Amino acid sequence: MTALTDVASSAATTPEPSPPPGRGSRTPLRERFPGFALPALVWYAVFMIGPVVAMVLIGFLSWPGMLVEPGFAGLSNFGRVFADEKFWAAAGNSAVQIVIGLPVMMVLAFLLAFYVVQKPRGHKVMRYLLFIPALISAPATAMVFYAILNPDGLLNGVLRPLGLDGTAWLANPSTALGAIIAVELWSGIGYSAVLIAARLDSVAPEIVQAARIDGAGDWRIAWGMYWPIARDFIGVVTMLQFLSMLFNSAQTVLLLTQGGPGTSTTTLSYLVYRKAFVETDLGYSQAVGLILFVLGLLGMGVIRRVLRASH
Repeated sequence: MTALTDVASSAATTPEPSPPPGRGSRTPLRERFPGFALPALVWYAVFMIGPVVAMVLIGFLSWPGMLVEPGFAGLSNFGRVFADEKFWAAAGNSAVQIVIGLPVMMVLAFLLAFYVVQKPRGHKVMRYLLFIPALISAPATAMVFYAILNPDGLLNGVLRPLGLDGTAWLANPSTALGAIIAVELWSGIGYSAVLIAARLDSVAPEIVQAARIDGAGDWRIAWGMYWPIARDFIGVVTMLQFLSMLFNSAQTVLLLTQGGPGTSTTTLSYLVYRKAFVETDLGYSQAVGLILFVLGLLGMGVIRRVLRASH
């Protein structure tokens, strides 16, 4: 008993062995992380936060051109914006573009992705083909669709032999905005489908096969099995495409219609471009840009809320 007590007491008083050389002196990663993140933080501050701050500041200035000294305008730019019929026409066009184009794009992208993950013949080639529109530049895309939609283009060439009158799709106020939406759908559906298909691939084929044995059809499998798994990811893709439609439509409009005829295809992002680079009204332009920025934040919040409600 005495021997056991002596052994226990000596073990209790024996100092712990020192750590191997080099290990105890290392600084924890969480303490060294700010140093690694500093370049990225500087880049983010300069190229992401900086333009937003500049946009806010310019939105409160009266600045009729880069060579003219700006003056403080207060809220007068926003007053001019809200009193301008062109702004409300652009806001309406952007709303139509998103309310119609975004749901159609995401539903078709999901259905295409579902078809691809069923691995039909040639499904690997199909993934590459779906991604091709994302690799084509905006000017090249605009040139192709101009050749299709102009009065002597491919679409009218197909319609006339069928006894249907052709139309100037890009010059008709009733069809021009629809043509712009069609171009953006063509550009975005395949890219979204490839991204969603990558998420749907995580579903084990054995589970799908078991569901088919139990009598589940394609519709039930798509919306009962694949949709719940991919819902959050589809939400992210939806937000990306929403922001693309809201902020990037200016290039398609500029290349195909320049906002016309009239204001029938003028969107908010194109209005920002036109006021800044054509009319050189920088204060007005950035006031619209700030409104567009707020609408983007609100839109993402609405999309998140809708997806949460669907859980």
